[in-house]
Amino acid sequence: MSEQEVKPETAGAAVVASAAAPKKVEAPTATAAATPSPVPEAPEAAPTAPADPDVPSNPTAPEPTPIAQLWSAAKAAGHPEIWGVELADPDTHIPSQIVFQKYLNANDGDLPKAIEQLTKTLEWRAKTKPLEVVKKAHDKVKFEGLGFITTYADPASADPGAKEIFTWNIYGATKSIDTTFESLDEFIEWRVALMELALQELSLATATKPITAEHDPYKMFQVHDYRSVSFLRQSPLVKAASSETIKVFAQNYPELLKEKFFVNVPAIMGFVYAFMKLFVAPKTIKKFHPMSNGGALALEFGESTVKALGEKLPAEYGGKGGDLKTEGKEPLLK
Repeated sequence: MSEQEVKPETAGAAVVASAAAPKKVEAPTATAAATPSPVPEAPEAAPTAPADPDVPSNPTAPEPTPIAQLWSAAKAAGHPEIWGVELADPDTHIPSQIVFQKYLNANDGDLPKAIEQLTKTLEWRAKTKPLEVVKKAHDKVKFEGLGFITTYADPASADPGAKEIFTWNIYGATKSIDTTFESLDEFIEWRVALMELALQELSLATATKPITAEHDPYKMFQVHDYRSVSFLRQSPLVKAASSETIKVFAQNYPELLKEKFFVNVPAIMGFVYAFMKLFVAPKTIKKFHPMSNGGALALEFGESTVKALGEKLPAEYGGKGGDLKTEGKEPLLK
């Protein structure tokens, strides 16, 4: 509070003159003349109270949106990228809005959980470096023919909903369990490379339409073919690889799955489905479809935005398209 100036009052003695009998007025003594009138002191300024850290500096400012808070968490984490998207202000960068909304959707709008999962993904990507993994050549003896990516699109449409991406895991093509699954780290690295290859096809980094909790076309199909893999139940190596893949993908690739089909599934493979229920959200489990007959897969896509999608699938899955080795992409092999 600013101090106020106070003007000194001028003291004077009243001289009263009597009309009838004037009296001699004595001059003031030197001491009296030299004594000034007292000046009132200005009041002391009230001390300023310290700011309350729990009270916003601008109480009228709106609270940041959940997407804005996820962006703040991402900046604090220190890693700038997810799924090939260089993260930026989601108010002006649609690919970042898509990424953050997916984490919010994966946690049913629970912001603290979304922030926790996003932060863990950023930490994992900083450590694992998936964008380098996808450029790396993997062991051909171990992984050739085990995974493919196919993309089916309407070339006349720029609508992301008019493009369908499939990841195919052909575990029946495994030549040797011991060779393919002996190194868990190598298997996970190859599996991550396959997923990152699919994300390149999804093209999130160039997306131009934001998503919501109700509408998200930026997802893909997955097909796991278990033809001739009745041995998997007895293999601890395969069990370890399956469980680790499920945990890694549930944590670091949320809301990217449209539907997942387990085809040519023998009855004894029920343990895989049961294990998934322990780590995958119930709403995601609803997207899982075990099928004993892989040849009927094409019939599952009658409602796709891609015209005659089922017919585009390979013939062994009920379609009229070329086989996966001809039409699909594999991670780099050496």
